[in-house]
Amino acid sequence: MCLFHLMQLISNKAALLVLAGFLAAGGVFSKAEAKGTSRPPNVVLIFSDDQGTLDLNCYGSKDLHTPNLDRLAREGVRFTQFYTASPVCSPSRAALLTGSYPQRAGVVGNVSSRPGAAGMPTDRVTLAEMLKGAGYRTALFGKWHLGTIPECDPLGQGFDRFFGHRSGCIDNLSHTFYWQGPPLHDLWRDRTEIYSEGKHFSDLVVREAKRFIGENRDRPFFMYLPLNSPHYPLQAQEKYRKLYAKLPEPRRSYAAMVSSVDGAVGEVLDRLDQLKLRENTLVVFLSDHGHSTEERANFGGGNAGPYRGSKFSMLEAGIRVPCIARLPGTIPAGEVRDQFAVSIDWYPTIAELCKAPLPERTIDGRSLLPVLRSSQAASPHPVFHWQLGNQWAVREGSWKLVFNAADTEVGKRLQGPDQLFLSDFSEDATERMNRATRHPEVVARLRSLHERWAFEWSAPPQSP
Repeated sequence: MCLFHLMQLISNKAALLVLAGFLAAGGVFSKAEAKGTSRPPNVVLIFSDDQGTLDLNCYGSKDLHTPNLDRLAREGVRFTQFYTASPVCSPSRAALLTGSYPQRAGVVGNVSSRPGAAGMPTDRVTLAEMLKGAGYRTALFGKWHLGTIPECDPLGQGFDRFFGHRSGCIDNLSHTFYWQGPPLHDLWRDRTEIYSEGKHFSDLVVREAKRFIGENRDRPFFMYLPLNSPHYPLQAQEKYRKLYAKLPEPRRSYAAMVSSVDGAVGEVLDRLDQLKLRENTLVVFLSDHGHSTEERANFGGGNAGPYRGSKFSMLEAGIRVPCIARLPGTIPAGEVRDQFAVSIDWYPTIAELCKAPLPERTIDGRSLLPVLRSSQAASPHPVFHWQLGNQWAVREGSWKLVFNAADTEVGKRLQGPDQLFLSDFSEDATERMNRATRHPEVVARLRSLHERWAFEWSAPPQSP
């Protein structure tokens, strides 16, 4: 195919990325690359929704049934200090897909789920666009929540295939968005609305994922699976509800949803094994943020262990999440990493593993390969920042300073002397002891760091 016709077939937004990858790869992948192990790894990125900090058996829960994710941890690396870039859905997704702070990604709060809603700005370069430029086939099966207009939907942001819902949450059986009326049906294949009433959304996503893996077994692919569980509504399949019949609510319904996630992951892992793709596929699993304590979630059910907070909170249980990664031969098996790391780090990590050129934009994430390879490697972030409205946090080494924190477990903000809450994680990572009065110099330094960081987003726009 001549380059002129190639450029006609692709969107203006992705043109330069695809052309760069096309030329770098010599125009096409060779037959040897397609059949052998010399081709770059496939990528399966699984993002669960509202899953609590410790809600897997391999993270210490004793009342769950999560054999597939526990197996993934035995076969890869499990992180103990892994964080998401925001404690709410849309910003955490935008950050993951762009390798940037939500502020740089252009999504600082939840995006509207209604028709005609704009979302993540189209000039941001997503993981899908970056990998598509390197010759990958790309797909998203699950929840989007980053805009409903064509420019901002998955096909407009670099995905070749899309099956799922564009809104923030749907009923798992009728597939209608129900947050606010009137009810809105929200199930799509690419940009065509489809109907599958009575079929559980998780089962539909697994079906699409397995089909995509089979169709692309002979070429590199990137599959993003943003599952909509254990997010409410808490409608797990019967086989998972039976596992927890003796647990009290709200843990019972929530636990069944966690097992639904685990079952979906298990089917995807089995499909990779069946097609002999396990050895050349990077599988990453993490949650978008902590568990929900909203009314629709029965006011809780997730397990944060000793940590304070939950979804919507800058306290640990709102942003500290489970994360596991497997790539045989590159990532060690059965090891644990205690270094501080963040969801945005997967963007440059995947780029490095897949030999995909990074876009000429500022990327806030840092490659995790040194950490994955060694428990002694330094954390990729000396300092990291979070901000959601007037709630913010900054982490520097073992110090963490939180301002105006939402203690969502008890439904109030930290006020008075605790409005500025300083923790020293070398002594206490549960944010029960405020060290602000004991270390005013640390408070002043961290507050100054965050004010300078926040000024970047209020200053006049600069070139990326």
